[in-house]
Formats: sequence, C-alpha cells, structure tokens
Amino acid sequence: MTETTSRLVLPLLQTAQAQKEITHNEALVLLDALVHASAESADLAAPPAAPTPGQTWLVAAPATGEWAGRADALAVFTTGGWRFIAPVEGLALWLADRALPAVYRDGAWVIGSLAATGLEIDGHQVIGARQGAIADPDGGTTVDAECRAALATLLAALRTHGLIET
Repeated sequence: MTETTSRLVLPLLQTAQAQKEITHNEALVLLDALVHASAESADLAAPPAAPTPGQTWLVAAPATGEWAGRADALAVFTTGGWRFIAPVEGLALWLADRALPAVYRDGAWVIGSLAATGLEIDGHQVIGARQGAIADPDGGTTVDAECRAALATLLAALRTHGLIET
C-alpha cells in the first residue's frame, strides 16, 4: 500500500497504524490549503516574520531560510510550522495581493493570464479565435477621408487588442 496519494501527495492512513489522527489531520491541513486555494503573494523568497496559521504563499526563487529549495511550492503556515505543497500541472489559485489568478502550466506559474478558446457573455460568444489580417483601406475612385480615418482607427484598435493580426 502506498503512503501518499498519487497526484497531490496527501498522506494516507495505513493498516494497523497507531495515532491515525496525526496522518488524518495532516491530510486535512493540506486539503484546507488546496481547496479554493489562495496565496498572500508570489513575491517572497523567505518566510514572512509573523505569519498566522492558514496563510499561504507561492515561494519565489531563490528560496531561502526555511523555504530553501522550495521555489514554486505553496508554503502553508500551520500551528505545527511550515507545510509545503509541490505544484502539479493545472493547479490554480488566487493571488490576494495582485487580485489575479495563477495557474501552474508547463512547469511554471502563469500569473494573470487565462487561456480559453472563446469568451461568452450571456450565452453569446463575443471573442473567439484570432482572425487574419485586414488591410488598411486603399484605392477606389471616391476617397472619403473621414471614413478612412474611422476605419483605420477601428482596425488599429482591433490590432492593439490582438483580435486581428497586424
């Protein structure tokens, strides 16, 4: 029988184990940090001076002190000291100091960036995949300078927002 879960490495109770409450409580502490995860900050490389139980940080590199060797891990302060949770692909949390989401993707924390195939508002897709480039207005026998200026402004805004190629 294994001693931890496969994905989040939570401790498992063992057959005939004495003091099972210790293992059980450790698993609950780690689950408490992971369910609806939130971190105070991702900018500290050393433990804060006066953490309170339940506070969590994303450990910045280069980690020092009690956090040495734990860069990118979640550091959870408990009444029993620091607990560390190694990130797994897709782990998501809220960064309180930045009011932004963070997702562990491709071996690194991606902060404030969301990946999607589209954006729907009230059931209607308003943004989808990026479209190809649209040329600036050119040519024609009748030139309307105001119309061209309006179209050029609209195209510039779409390019700036990344909705069409440049």
